[in-house]
Amino acid sequence: MTTTENDINAASVPAPGIRPRPVVDRLPRYAAGKPPVVIEGLESYKLSSNENPFPPLPSVLEAISAHPNVNRYPDPLATALRTELASFLDVPAEDIVTGAGSLGALNQLLATFTGQNEDGVQDEVVYPWRSFEAYPISVGLSGARDVQVPLRSDGHHDLDAMAAAVTHRTKMVLLCTPNNPTGPVLTRDEVEGFLAKVPEDVIVVIDEAYEDFVRDPGAVNGVDVYRRHQNVVVLRTFSKGAGLAGLRVGYSISHPHLTQYLRVAAVPFAVSQIAEQAAVASLRHHSELVERIQALVAERTRVVGGLKALGWDIPQAEGNFVWLALGENTPEFAVLAEQQALSVRAFGTEGVRVTIGEAEANSRFLALCATYTKGPRVS
Repeated sequence: MTTTENDINAASVPAPGIRPRPVVDRLPRYAAGKPPVVIEGLESYKLSSNENPFPPLPSVLEAISAHPNVNRYPDPLATALRTELASFLDVPAEDIVTGAGSLGALNQLLATFTGQNEDGVQDEVVYPWRSFEAYPISVGLSGARDVQVPLRSDGHHDLDAMAAAVTHRTKMVLLCTPNNPTGPVLTRDEVEGFLAKVPEDVIVVIDEAYEDFVRDPGAVNGVDVYRRHQNVVVLRTFSKGAGLAGLRVGYSISHPHLTQYLRVAAVPFAVSQIAEQAAVASLRHHSELVERIQALVAERTRVVGGLKALGWDIPQAEGNFVWLALGENTPEFAVLAEQQALSVRAFGTEGVRVTIGEAEANSRFLALCATYTKGPRVS
């Protein structure tokens, strides 16, 4: 029997007298990227979810098929993966806590360190906006109060404003680099300058979900920063560069005075045996993976160059996507893309995020931008 959207909506209506926590009614809904519509005569492409268009490496698929014992629980500590990551990143395995993607790792951090204090006062979590759309949901569910600091006009974090937003109630700050959905990275000097302004008892999370695609030589490396600062936590994932989005495997890196508590709140068995083996194989065949990632970076360079040649003004693109600040024209552009069998991610009336996909998809996207006259232009 197939569950329809109406069934889901009906099931979501609470029974009389049964209500969720008040915060749930105030939270935005997470909007996953929609699949492309079918247009006769055109191959459809999904450019709305920042997925890697390439499948996992053959060696990774082989590793998955060699571990079929899904009737057994996985290792709750993901020891094999943490050991492999420790060698790959040159960090202690004890400093790594795995989770269901980088979002799962973030939720564990929020559950451990934020919420309401003993007096019932909400902690505060400061983060840039617009940024990863799960941030307000995750912060709200943790019981903390979110403090959103608007991005600069060029899509970068406004770190001065974020530092000014830190108060005695602030327990955590989220930095997203490259920023999703706009694309710019934070530099080493920017992050070090920011940390100098933030109290050492405030946790600063460097969310590097797209670090595999970064080519800016001045970009911050979260692992280097964590080595120098006891209050820094790094988030990374195998969803993007490694192409394991469907397996949900990510991790955080932080010092023992944080991980000792973080392991208590970590979701048991969040990383399956299949996900763990796939991640381990991806690390062991990293040189092959880099070739695939570089192919996507080359396509990103082509798309960015094509947009600039057309006169489009776009932010720095260091993830596997580009951002079009279309404002009120956002819905119209998304519809036009749909008519070309391309699904893109529209954010209200702010802009459109377009994933770097297959070469044909990218070329079709550029062709659409060549005919669209309402986009942000270079002055």
